Amino acid sequence: MRVSIHKHIANPEHLKQQLLSWSQQFREVVFLDSNSYPQEYSSFDCMLAVDAFTSLKTDFHNAFDDLKQYQQTTKDWLFGYLSYDLKNNVEELKSSNFDGLDFPDLFFFQPKKIMVLKGNQLEIKYLFLCDDEVEDDFDEIVQNEFNTFETLSKVDVQQRISKESYVEKVSAMLRHIHKGDMYEANFCMEFFAENAIINPLEKFQKLNAISQAPFSAFFKNNKQFLLSASPERYLKKVGETLISQPIKGTSKRFSDPIEDEKSKQFLASDSKERAENIMITDLVRNDLSHTAQKGSVEVVELCKIYSFLQVHQMISTITSKLDPQYSPIDVLKTTFPMGSMTGAPKISVMKIIENLEETKRGLYSGAIGYFTPEGDFDFNVVIRSILYNQENKYVSFSVGSAITAQSIPEKEYEECLLKAKAMHEVLQ
Repeated sequence: MRVSIHKHIANPEHLKQQLLSWSQQFREVVFLDSNSYPQEYSSFDCMLAVDAFTSLKTDFHNAFDDLKQYQQTTKDWLFGYLSYDLKNNVEELKSSNFDGLDFPDLFFFQPKKIMVLKGNQLEIKYLFLCDDEVEDDFDEIVQNEFNTFETLSKVDVQQRISKESYVEKVSAMLRHIHKGDMYEANFCMEFFAENAIINPLEKFQKLNAISQAPFSAFFKNNKQFLLSASPERYLKKVGETLISQPIKGTSKRFSDPIEDEKSKQFLASDSKERAENIMITDLVRNDLSHTAQKGSVEVVELCKIYSFLQVHQMISTITSKLDPQYSPIDVLKTTFPMGSMTGAPKISVMKIIENLEETKRGLYSGAIGYFTPEGDFDFNVVIRSILYNQENKYVSFSVGSAITAQSIPEKEYEECLLKAKAMHEVLQ
């Protein structure tokens, strides 16, 4: 199916930029970068997949069944995304909010060309139909000088929900909580720009440089782009082991080490943040139990603090062993959308947030990643990300926070602005 060729790389960081630069000539691109973040479950430093040999693009109707058939028929590497609105395939739900981006609900492709970088080793995996292009491509990549960018017009970012309206909506959610309709909900709001002309590669490189997140991704499908600096893993499968790492809990970084440590300790001991995290951990345990071998669901880490360039985050790690009667797609279908982006109880929450949010989430709070030929996979959570439709010149990024009984609407608003900071900076 594929040829596999290994190359020794003297300067891996430099090569990453060359790969990304070289990839721009293709219609379909997925570039995944772990940014050398120290993490236990990492499989590579960076991966690039380009040029679709086959692809699957669909709306939410029967999307998971279509994906299952596609994955089982190709039995090859597949790269792509699941958008949040696939919830409508899993439950009796709908999405009727405004959508300025107009991306398909699901898109995957089987790339002709894949590059996997780990340490100083680059593995090149090409389909047999183009394996004669390996050496020419490699020469082109290493001779590639980085793109220089012309300055494009300033992007005028607007906020979809005003502060007053946000406070009102969160107060409405608190009433739902007090009535017992839900315990916790992730409420999101959009920032957007119309008639925006940006260079997606330049914006991704800026976002990646100031975030250096472990689940960064650059995605291109013709005129549709995702520039992601996600710190969060949704779900990974290795053999029979499944790993989910939901994030709940955020605090500020400070340049002064003493202030920074204080912020970190405050997050670690904050009872509201811990309660949020534990609720979602419980929800993920429940989601994984649908496809798990009996008694195999385990919380490996609870409320551990991880530090990123922009923020400190509270992360839990839950694992399970897959019952062999279930397929990889069954696991995604029974856990999607991820608990950290919905809330508890999941279905009730999804109905409530759909009514209060003003835009369709689409790919935001969905997942991007890949399948291996063996049926393993790894997907991030699409947060801290910029989405761009080049055709209709629409730029969008959304942020959210978890609303619980202890939430103070104004504080939640501040948390949203903190999360929006990096994307704002990049677009200005």
